Amino acid sequence: MSSSADSSEGSTTPVGVFGGTFDPIHFAHLRLAEELADRLGLTCVRFVPARVPPHRASPSVTAEHRLAMVDLAIRDNPRFVLDARECKRHGPSYTVDTLRELRAELGDDVPLVLLMGVDAYNALITWSRWTQLFELAHIVIAHRPGYVLDTADLPQELAARTQERRVDRIEPLHKRASGCVLSVDSTPLDISATGIRALLRAGHSVRYLLPAQVLDYIDSHHLYKDVDAGRGD
Repeated sequence: MSSSADSSEGSTTPVGVFGGTFDPIHFAHLRLAEELADRLGLTCVRFVPARVPPHRASPSVTAEHRLAMVDLAIRDNPRFVLDARECKRHGPSYTVDTLRELRAELGDDVPLVLLMGVDAYNALITWSRWTQLFELAHIVIAHRPGYVLDTADLPQELAARTQERRVDRIEPLHKRASGCVLSVDSTPLDISATGIRALLRAGHSVRYLLPAQVLDYIDSHHLYKDVDAGRGD
């Protein structure tokens, strides 16, 4: 484990950061955030919808619609917070910029925990200024039960940084402001935004795949009726 300046000792409740297009937000997103908030002891989870995701096609609907749907989905959960900064920022939505802003706002001692899936982590070296992410936050990788993150499957430079910073307990996430990598099991809900959009485009029901208030918003604004069902989540 690195002993660099990002590992100052203390004990502060971590803040979770959960990015994505949320196009639309659905129960797999919400359940993952809830489980990780409980398991990691997070004071809150900040949902950060991306305006222009650098690694995939542009979202199917506007940032304003996606922000509204996230707000509807999370407003009854006191631990969930809508963070609209990327949707207000011009140009690509780079996670490193968001973490730098949060670090400046919250201070150097508050632990930040970047939440992501294993597929995203495997491609981390394609992210802008990816090595700086470890200096700004911890990274928690959620995967299906029984799966173990294998550094042998990672690009060499990412594997080396992962091995150096990997922990197997939650306590370091509370005692240090950044720098740890932790992998955890999560409930495997086979729900995707791509599948939801395809069902909507075909005129099929998506009830019980996403919150009722989000579905009502989609219906009232006639969203996802003529979109490319092959876009990402």
